[in-house]
Amino acid sequence: MSESLETTGDIESVTHQQVARLLEHFNRCGVTMLPKSIVEPTRIAAVQTQSVMSQAVTATAVAPSRTSSDLTAAIRRSVGAPTTSPPPVAPSPPRPVAAQPILVSLDGPYPVPLLPVNERTERLQARAAEVSQCMRCDVLCSSRKQTVYGEGNVAARVCFFGEAPGEEEDSTGRPFVGRSGALLTKMIEACTLSRDQVYILNTVKCRPPGNRNPMPDEIANCREYFEEQLQIIQPQYIVCLGLVAVQTLLKTTQSIGKLRSRFHKYHNSKVLATYHPSYLLRYPDVKREAWTDLKMLMADMGIDVAAQTKKT
Repeated sequence: MSESLETTGDIESVTHQQVARLLEHFNRCGVTMLPKSIVEPTRIAAVQTQSVMSQAVTATAVAPSRTSSDLTAAIRRSVGAPTTSPPPVAPSPPRPVAAQPILVSLDGPYPVPLLPVNERTERLQARAAEVSQCMRCDVLCSSRKQTVYGEGNVAARVCFFGEAPGEEEDSTGRPFVGRSGALLTKMIEACTLSRDQVYILNTVKCRPPGNRNPMPDEIANCREYFEEQLQIIQPQYIVCLGLVAVQTLLKTTQSIGKLRSRFHKYHNSKVLATYHPSYLLRYPDVKREAWTDLKMLMADMGIDVAAQTKKT
C-alpha cells in the first residue's frame, strides 16, 4: 500500500509540474491574464488527472497483486494515451566520411651514404642480376620474357621514373623503348640532356599482362628494388612519368593535376610529376602542359629556359 501511495504522489507531482510549466510559458510570452477558454480546460485537466490517480490508488488497494506496470497501463487508458511504449528508434548509421587524399612527407636525407661511382655501378649490376630471378609475383613471373631493371648514368642528376615495362621493353630488357621511349628521348633532349646522362627506371620490373597498370601487391613486391636504386643514385631530381609513378613514389592518392606544377620531396631529391609519354601520344594537346613541367625542371636546374623555348 505504501508503494502505491508513493507512485501516486510521483504522478501527481509530475502533473502539477506540467501545469506550472504551461503557465510559466504563457507568462514568458507576455500573457498576464488567461482567457477562460484556456484556464478552464487546464483546471479540468488537472482535476481529471487527480481523479484518475484516486481511481488508480483504489484499484491498487483492492487488488494489491497488480504491478506498477499495470497501474501505468490503467492510467494511460484513462487519459487516452497508448498503453504500450513506442518501439525504440534505431539510431541512424554514421555517415561515411569521404577519404581524404594522403601525401606522405619523405623529406630528409637518404638512409644510406652516397657511394663512390664505381661501387654504385657494382651494386646496381648485382641487384639487376638478382631481380632477374625474382619470383615474388606469380602472374608477372609467369608471363614475362625478362625483367627490366633500369639503365643509365649512376651519377645522374635526374632520374626518370615510369610506370611499368611494355611489350617492347619486355622483349629488349630495356626501359622506355618503342614509340613512348622515342618521345621520352625527345623530352630529355629538350632539357639539354641525353639518355646517357640520366637514369631511367620503373615502379615494377616485369611487364603486366596486356600492358595493364601494375596491381598494388605487385608494386609492393617491387618497392624494395626501386627504392634501393634511388638510394644508390641519390639524384637531385626525380621526374615521375604518369599518375602511377608519382602516387607510388610519394605514397599519395592525389590526382596528377594536383601534384603537377610544384616540387615535392623524396629524401634529398626534388620530385616533379608530369604526364607519361604514352599518354602524350594519345592526347597530343597535353604536350604543352608537359613542356611547362620540363621548363620548371630546367629553371630549377639552372638551364636557360628561354633559349630552349626558342629551339622548340
